[in-house]
Amino acid sequence: MIDMRIYLAARYSRYQELQGYATELERAGHEVTSRWIQGNHQISDKELSEEAAEARRIQFAQEDLADLFKAELCISFTEVPRGSNSRGGRHVEFGIALGVGKPTYIVGHRENVFHCLPQVQFFPTWEQALGTLR
Repeated sequence: MIDMRIYLAARYSRYQELQGYATELERAGHEVTSRWIQGNHQISDKELSEEAAEARRIQFAQEDLADLFKAELCISFTEVPRGSNSRGGRHVEFGIALGVGKPTYIVGHRENVFHCLPQVQFFPTWEQALGTLR
């Protein structure tokens, strides 16, 4: 029996790290709905035409939304702000989860004012967040 379905949101380059967190959550009886952490959401503009690259982005966004809506909890792994070259999809996922009333966790840093809302649970480390889910 699954305790909770959880969506993990983070910068794409952290997908391998999040695979480890997913394993820990699954061992604790949870289901992780985030397909993107399998590492198959990378788009190489050099290999695809502009139309094909756009079609892949649409596909990935639709998959991410479906995975998020399937979840009961969204855990967003944040970063120290690094400038304007960040795509920020994790912020959209967090905002959608917050907007539809799903519980939300922040792991890492409070990157924006919405991360400070009283209904958002903040954890400086993954170990602290995982401890509440065991």
